[in-house]
Amino acid sequence: MRNIINFQTDLLRTFVSVIDLGAYTKAGDILGRTQPAISLQMRRLEELVGAPVIKQVGRTLVLTGEGEMLLSYAREILRLNDEAASYFNRAKISGVLRVGLPNDYAVAFLQGVITEYTRRHAEISLEIYCGWSAEVLDRLRADELDLAIAMVNNERAQYLSRSWIEQPIWAAAENAAVDLMANIPLAAHPEGCAYRARMIQALDAARVRWRVAYTGSGIGGLQNAVLNGLGVSALTRYTMLPGMRALDESDGFPPLAEIRVGLFYKHPRLSDAGIRLVNHIIARLDEAGVSGDPVRGSRELDRQ
Repeated sequence: MRNIINFQTDLLRTFVSVIDLGAYTKAGDILGRTQPAISLQMRRLEELVGAPVIKQVGRTLVLTGEGEMLLSYAREILRLNDEAASYFNRAKISGVLRVGLPNDYAVAFLQGVITEYTRRHAEISLEIYCGWSAEVLDRLRADELDLAIAMVNNERAQYLSRSWIEQPIWAAAENAAVDLMANIPLAAHPEGCAYRARMIQALDAARVRWRVAYTGSGIGGLQNAVLNGLGVSALTRYTMLPGMRALDESDGFPPLAEIRVGLFYKHPRLSDAGIRLVNHIIARLDEAGVSGDPVRGSRELDRQ
């Protein structure tokens, strides 16, 4: 029988805490251990892995290649461990959950998932902040949010737990006539939005002229602009409404680049209520067929 390596959850929790909090001392404070004890646990973990997982670059802790892979596994193992512990503990959960959602991504589905959870747990108070993805992640780093949904700019984003791919869709009013020989009117979020950037990049690459006919930060305003024929836009399957039609290459519209979206949180800072909400979100994403495994996803991106 082959030897099986057992990664103890206390070692993985220390590892994730060190990375999420950025320092051995901060991890020790939240875990109730001294810095030498944290260092010892990290050495034990590296012995199990058979390679360094963290290196010091100046004053910053940086993951090695093996550490990046281990972090994805560690987050998933701890999430499942804490879900099981929470289930068998059956303590009444309560508290305030601060959730960040991005303006530059259709959040209607996610808002429904989150409010569905809080309706079942009336003792939880929900605070939702909406902003651009970069702002949402800045607030998470500053401990102003407990968890966040945001665009992922690279495959190894900090605090990333799960990610999935969304395929933007060109959308126009059902009866709108779209003339490719004229400037295509676009309905878009302000500059800095990933969807806006993809529309412009695709049209420029296809040498199709365009103009921004409507600009607004809210998804509702964007949908109304499309329905009223003010312009075409890039939406998702969750935000296509009756009265809209999808445009594709047969209509002369080039494909739009995919967008990667992620679920982010600092595991050491998350309460039992937060862990349960994370598990609820992941379960709903899995049911919808959009949640991706972080380890497999990073491997696939590495091959591209």
